[in-house]
Amino acid sequence: MDVMTTFTLAHLSDPHLPPMPMVRLRDIAGKRALGYLNWTRNRHRVHLREALDSLVADVQAQAPDHIAITGDIVNLALEAEFAPARKWLESIGTPDRVTVVPGNHDCYVRDTQHRFAQVWRGYLSGDGVSNPDTTFPNLRRRGPLALISVSSAVPTPPLMATGWLGQLQLQALKHMLEGLSAEQAFRVLLIHHPLRSNARTKRLTDSHLLLALLKQHGVEMILHGHDHVHSTIWVEGSNGPIPAIGVPSASAIAHGRHPAAAYNLFAIEREGAGWRVEQTIRGIDDSFRVHELRRTRLS
Repeated sequence: MDVMTTFTLAHLSDPHLPPMPMVRLRDIAGKRALGYLNWTRNRHRVHLREALDSLVADVQAQAPDHIAITGDIVNLALEAEFAPARKWLESIGTPDRVTVVPGNHDCYVRDTQHRFAQVWRGYLSGDGVSNPDTTFPNLRRRGPLALISVSSAVPTPPLMATGWLGQLQLQALKHMLEGLSAEQAFRVLLIHHPLRSNARTKRLTDSHLLLALLKQHGVEMILHGHDHVHSTIWVEGSNGPIPAIGVPSASAIAHGRHPAAAYNLFAIEREGAGWRVEQTIRGIDDSFRVHELRRTRLS
């Protein structure tokens, strides 16, 4: 494990990359038809490239040691969305500096459900993984961090945005956490869906199994997206409560109950037998300028 005084991890999510590419009529059958209608009527006014570009510029100005992006990079998983999304990721950083997990919009329909793994492979794969088919869970070690990525992204019927991990992924995650238990690593679980949700159509359907696994083996922090709001809940871990933290969409202006685009910056360092973690929230204002919104000590 690398020796560092403080390691900084930036977390952003749900950029829903605007603008939408040109759409052909044959590409928007089924679920995509409803998604495209929602985009043209509403979401294109909310998700703005100016907001996203301002937020990303501020992330880069803060010079974090690593950046985690927890899904929903694209909107309808159209073939035309994946290559521009790859270029956007490259503008943020190289695959060794940026870790991505997919969201439900990246896996929107069955026809293109595997394309994100093929086009964004370097940003999704674990250390030392040469298999061209990206599999989850996977592990990256950066400084004192063990970044554990899982995928809750699955195609769903119209009007549904649920996710699930499945038994194979949960079993592999169990073995991974068992292997990390003897190490002095700060374990960060990256997932798109929150572990608790009041919305039946947006929940992680096997969250109870993941929560039981974390209660037994634990991590130090969970980062997620999906809800487009500032969120911190505490779930039971093997060595005490675990903060599970979500962020607003990285491209959104404030609308309804949803706040404007923001991201989290975590300063992590070893402190005695434990860890010191300070969370800084930075977000855009009405003029697309980025300011510090709040600073909190989590540990």
